[in-house]
Amino acid sequence: MDGTTATADDFLDRALLEEATKKSGLIWVRAQGAAESRPLWHAWYDGAVVVVGDGGEQPLHGLTAGAGAEVTVRSKDKWGRLVAWPARVVALEPRSEAWQGAVEELKGKRLNAPDTDAITDRWARECRVLRLEPVGALSERPGAMPDASHAAAPMPSPATTRQPIPAHLPKLVFGRLRRKG
Repeated sequence: MDGTTATADDFLDRALLEEATKKSGLIWVRAQGAAESRPLWHAWYDGAVVVVGDGGEQPLHGLTAGAGAEVTVRSKDKWGRLVAWPARVVALEPRSEAWQGAVEELKGKRLNAPDTDAITDRWARECRVLRLEPVGALSERPGAMPDASHAAAPMPSPATTRQPIPAHLPKLVFGRLRRKG
C-alpha cells in the first residue's frame, strides 16, 4: 500500500489483506478493462500475490504487465467476499531471483501437476508468472461493502431452464412414502 503517511487503520487493512489472501485457496481477479472477474489459484510471496498461468496452466485473461487489476478475496470459513484491493501487475522474468522464489511458493500450491519433477522448466518455457502487488487502499472490507450482490447471471443452457415436473412424479414420490410409513 503506497502513501506517505500510514495510520493504524492502514496497518490493520494490510494485515487483513495478507491474512485473508494467504488463507484463501482462490482469489478472484478482474483485469483492468475486463467485465468480469476470474478465479485464480495463487500463493503469497514477498508481500504480493503470485500466479502462474497460460501455457497449459490456468488462463490469465487480460492480465498484462504494467496494467492494473482488482483482487477480491473470500472468507475461508463463510465463503463470502471479505476484502478487495487494487493491484499492479508485474511480470517476473523467467529464472530471475524473484521468479525462482515465486515459483518455489507456487509449486507447493499446484495440485495434481502432470510433471512434478520438471514443472519449473515447463513454467519457464511456456507460462507467465505474474506478481499482483497491492496498491492504494482497500476497495472493500468488513464494514465497507457495496450493496450490489456481484452475482453473475448464469449462462443460458437447457440444463438451467426450469421445466414443469412430470405429472406422474408426485404419485411416485408420495406412493413410496406411504408404503414406507
